[in-house]
Amino acid sequence: MSESLVVNEIYLSLQGESTFAGLPCIFIRLTACNLRCSYCDTAYAFTEGKPIPLEKVLAEVERLAVPYRGSGASTDANCLLPLVELTGGEPLLQRGCLPLMTNLCDAGFTVLLETSGAHDISQVDSRVRRIMDLKCPSSGEVERNRWENLSQLKRGDEVKFVMGTREDYDWARQVLSEHQLSSTCAVLFSWVHPLQPEQQHSSLKKVPPGQTPMSRREMVERIVADALPVRFQLQIHKIIWPPEQRGV
Repeated sequence: MSESLVVNEIYLSLQGESTFAGLPCIFIRLTACNLRCSYCDTAYAFTEGKPIPLEKVLAEVERLAVPYRGSGASTDANCLLPLVELTGGEPLLQRGCLPLMTNLCDAGFTVLLETSGAHDISQVDSRVRRIMDLKCPSSGEVERNRWENLSQLKRGDEVKFVMGTREDYDWARQVLSEHQLSSTCAVLFSWVHPLQPEQQHSSLKKVPPGQTPMSRREMVERIVADALPVRFQLQIHKIIWPPEQRGV
């Protein structure tokens, strides 16, 4: 493996989102993203990072996983801990993420991929759990959704709608129904956590005019009233640590 990836950070923490929330997870945050969602909380990963050979990335993951080795630590689903997640930025902008994920799977890790939904997911190793966004209207990037990805989804994948307005909710509910997403994989309705001033990068899109903010309570009450087959989620790492803190 002579290929390199531009990496922003690698660290061990708890998974803050998805159906794996609360479990120990090693995060590999890759540099660069071609979207500028209005609520993006990792704008520092747009440009910050350095090239690291794939073998050194793998070695760092193995180093961080050492305390769990030999302990038999696993989830009820028999997934060895810690999990490993590729996030960003947008991991699929770097082709080297594909062999990295395959090598991590070969090493016995449960591998998660966080992706924007704007890039082809069909080449990702079938053992990887793909957590794919569908961008809602308030993101400013709704036109970037790659709808062809829906036919590639499998049972172990997850679709995430990040929403902060009533218009987002109505749009997501319609997409959920039209594509029968819950019959394919887990569906996450994720409330937008307000950005801190230092997170409000100048390149981010603005929320389109005419949208009505939605509180997390209103979202939950509507999910229940509409009997939607979805999982509501908050970013629990932002409850534990300051929202702007890195490496968590």
